[in-house]
Amino acid sequence: MDRQTSVSFICQRCSMPVRLDDTLLNINEHTLAELSLPIYPATEADLESVAASFDKYVPPPRWAESGQPSSGTDSTGFTVLSDPGVMPAGHLSHKVKMAAKLFDMLSTSTEVDHPMCEECADLVTEGLELELAGVRQESALYRDFVQQLRREPPIDADVDALDTELEQLAGEEQQLLEELRTLKLEESQLQEQLQQEEQEKERLEQEEERFWREFCNYRKQLIVADEDYRSLSSRLDYTTSQLEKLKKTNVFNATFHIWHSGHFGTINNFRLGRLPSVPVDWWEINAAWGQTALLLTALARKIGLQFSKYKIVPFGNHSYIQVLSDGRELPLYGAGGFKFIWNPKFDAAMVAFLECLQELQEKIESGDAKFRLPYKVSKGKIEDPQAGTAYSVKIQLNSEEHWTKALKYMLTNLKWGIAWVCADTTLGDLAPSVVMDPTG
Repeated sequence: MDRQTSVSFICQRCSMPVRLDDTLLNINEHTLAELSLPIYPATEADLESVAASFDKYVPPPRWAESGQPSSGTDSTGFTVLSDPGVMPAGHLSHKVKMAAKLFDMLSTSTEVDHPMCEECADLVTEGLELELAGVRQESALYRDFVQQLRREPPIDADVDALDTELEQLAGEEQQLLEELRTLKLEESQLQEQLQQEEQEKERLEQEEERFWREFCNYRKQLIVADEDYRSLSSRLDYTTSQLEKLKKTNVFNATFHIWHSGHFGTINNFRLGRLPSVPVDWWEINAAWGQTALLLTALARKIGLQFSKYKIVPFGNHSYIQVLSDGRELPLYGAGGFKFIWNPKFDAAMVAFLECLQELQEKIESGDAKFRLPYKVSKGKIEDPQAGTAYSVKIQLNSEEHWTKALKYMLTNLKWGIAWVCADTTLGDLAPSVVMDPTG
């Protein structure tokens, strides 16, 4: 580069290159000495501070543009100048040195570092103007206050009163100090009491937690007990209602249902009898005789009757009657046929059964004079008092119609016997009579 440019310093605020005016570069030693004089008369201490300020001088960087780049040239095209030593007055390095001294004096005598660019100088000027305005306002306030103090009349201070007040204040201070020590002691006592209360609080919280656990446990047990009580109460109500129903139930009627089916008398739906037009099977007749034997035995046990000659042994469709005198067994069941097969033991068993029924009738009528069975029993026959006709229970020398009617009258008498036995009895009295030993 052949073009020569002026040397620039760096702004101490924004670090931008600063182009100096030519008057700053042409300042002489005499002018520099005048500028170095203090503005205000300096004392000895001030002179020492001024002398010490030069020891802190740091020369700013100096730059010069060269035509050819050298080892000391940076990327901006400026070359750092080394210390030139003694240079002529018109040399560029001498001018830079004089300008550097000027900037150093300005930086030492003010709070602003120099040099600065124009924009930074404007900002500093505005700040100083604002600071100057504040100082002037504060100075005006001080002047007003001084004038006010001068206008007020002087006050003679009462030294004795002030001493007395001071002593009072000292006494109050001691009293307050004593109160402070007392309060600190009370505070320490309260802290100890607070710790005790905290411990008591923790203990009570633990006790409360234990109490709630026990409460929940007892509450659970109460709920379970209440549920059990309600369940038992419901079961008791149900059992009581069932008991009332059973008390009103005729056990003999429920166990031995005696009714009729046309010309036949029935017990538990088994027909007892046989007609030419209706040939009932013998297994049904034998089953009906077994139910009848069980019923007569149960009625006799209920009223405490012991038959004098016979013992009825209910054994289903093979029931029989035992003769007490010789121990013979009379079968209360048939094997088939009616007129063509003669079975005297079966006839003897039916006659013996009718005699037992006669003993039951006599026992009932002797105990209750107002009660009478509808059909009279005598010597193996059963008599209809309205018609005045007696019918035999034997098969031999008898008709099927008469035999069937005799058996129907016999069942009717048993039904009346059930009504008399169950008239004033309870379930507890009837229960033993229901379960019978089939062997007698």
